[in-house]
Amino acid sequence: MTREHNWADNYDFTAPRLHRPTSVEEVRRIVAGAAHVHAIGARHSFNSVADSAGDLIDLGRVPPAFAIDPDARTVTAGAGTTYGDLAVFLHESGWALPNTASLPHITLAGATATGTHGSGDAIGTLSSAVAALEIATATGDLVTVRRGEAGFDGMVVGLGAFGVVTRITLDIQPTFEMRQDAFADLPWERLGGDLDAVMSAGYSVSVMTMWSAANATRVWVKTRIGDAAAAPLGLAPSSPLPNHMPGLTPFGGVPGPWPERLPHFRPDVEPGVVGHLQSEYLLPRARAPEAFALLRSIGAQIDPHLLLSEIRSMRGDTLWLSPAFGGPTIGLHFSWQRHFEAVAALTAEIEAMLLPLGARPHWGKIIHTGADALAPLYPRLADFRALVRDYDPVGKFANAFLRRHVLGG
Repeated sequence: MTREHNWADNYDFTAPRLHRPTSVEEVRRIVAGAAHVHAIGARHSFNSVADSAGDLIDLGRVPPAFAIDPDARTVTAGAGTTYGDLAVFLHESGWALPNTASLPHITLAGATATGTHGSGDAIGTLSSAVAALEIATATGDLVTVRRGEAGFDGMVVGLGAFGVVTRITLDIQPTFEMRQDAFADLPWERLGGDLDAVMSAGYSVSVMTMWSAANATRVWVKTRIGDAAAAPLGLAPSSPLPNHMPGLTPFGGVPGPWPERLPHFRPDVEPGVVGHLQSEYLLPRARAPEAFALLRSIGAQIDPHLLLSEIRSMRGDTLWLSPAFGGPTIGLHFSWQRHFEAVAALTAEIEAMLLPLGARPHWGKIIHTGADALAPLYPRLADFRALVRDYDPVGKFANAFLRRHVLGG
């Protein structure tokens, strides 16, 4: 295999073979014949979660074969479909997703399998919208698991441990329009002391900041047209960021279709600063003010290596390995400059600082903590491991990441 690396170019995949099948049947044959295999998505993970000791399968050439069920309010699509492509199809068909991530470039299966999310007090993670999964299991047979069935909550944020997801069914709702507005200089005391009011100021709210700044730098509020107005923040309207960032979706309060407002970035533009590094920690909402204080205490160490941090909120869920498992959650995202040694040291320090607050590292980003230390944060981890043994007793889908951070041993 020629050199295959992730988007940030901080990880080279070690698998000796990469397959680009054009049908689900071809995927099944590859899985059945492989000793070790894993699916690879948009390569936007910052670690080895998608690697394999044997074969990698890129599903990007398998047709999406979109299928809407208007009665069930679901859409089914190929697992390698990007959120951007699905969003265009849905909007043109009169439908919408409840949530998207910042990047429309990422794939349905990759995002949901790692517990990726957008932001919104009343909105769950992308994984929480999964209604069914079609999976090519170790024998190459297709298995479909649906919401409410035994094991489903363990398999959605599955990290590729159960097989190669070939098709995915997601909840949808009628399409809508949105506007985006940016506001400047939110006092930290207000963010920590009145977090509920800030994060519920729109359908989706993000706080963009540096940690040593006197105030949180910007608040992005995405509002559905026709929704009841939230309580005003009382902040000055502003540009989205102090410095230009390429590829942002339109701000300034101008209404537009949800695919052009709910993601942060346009699908036709390389997002943000090319090749930057990312880490993220999701913690119980009640512990967020403590986390803000801890991070601000080392803000002078963090900010010289930081491009930007984003604070987001999301509804809790019941998915076993979801970082939002159990209750309302706050996400603390870090976009880092390519200062590899400094970022490695800082992310390890931040991780050690936040884990005692119940913070869970995002599965697809820089992560240091091993399986034994993460286990107390995931009450259903033992059940997850047992389910993996049922589906994959020989470890065909296990890889170094799973063994180190999830399965142990």
